Amino acid sequence: MKLRNALAATLGALALTLSMSGSALAASGEFHYTYKEADGQVREGALSDPQNDSCVNLFGVGSDEIPAGYGPQNSTDGWVTLYVGADCNEDSPQWVLRPEGNRATDDLKVRSVKFSTERPQPRD
Repeated sequence: MKLRNALAATLGALALTLSMSGSALAASGEFHYTYKEADGQVREGALSDPQNDSCVNLFGVGSDEIPAGYGPQNSTDGWVTLYVGADCNEDSPQWVLRPEGNRATDDLKVRSVKFSTERPQPRD
């Protein structure tokens, strides 16, 4: 009888875990940005369903030695903090884009991003 109860409890916990939405772990949607390659070609970069609370160095611009990306657009359901520096360097200028927003100006530069479910607090 104890084995049956333990098995039922384990299966119930497993079912609950599997039924939880992935939105707690990732923002749903896409984040877009534009960048120039070394040969001058303009490219579009994108992140699909990015993880929350994890720093992402953007492809093609994720190093401080190359030009930053620009014109970001947050088409996800999460908030995104943009960093001009790589590795979400807190010392680099940063901006926050709201969920499902319009494309930002080309003057807004970005190298790394961090997504969250809640609006980040402004820096002091």
